[in-house]
Amino acid sequence: MGAAPERTCVGCRGKAPKVALLRLVRDPHGTVEVDEGAVALGRGAYVHRDPACVDRALRTGAVARALRTGVGPGEVGRLRTLLERMLRDT
Repeated sequence: MGAAPERTCVGCRGKAPKVALLRLVRDPHGTVEVDEGAVALGRGAYVHRDPACVDRALRTGAVARALRTGVGPGEVGRLRTLLERMLRDT
């Protein structure tokens, strides 16, 4: 059996097992969503389940670069709220 797949966090650039990270995905319409099951079609980016990594990824524009899409201030706010709620509930 092989090792568990690893991905790189767009916030801190650290590597971690795929299952330990949250996946963000750009859907075919260009909207960025959280892919809780990590199975949605579309370009994905991963971030640690850590508020500091989430903040850095959104603040520096790393999510937009990784997903190759524009992420406006309103969408950043929506994602930040959604991710913070998810982290608080886990």
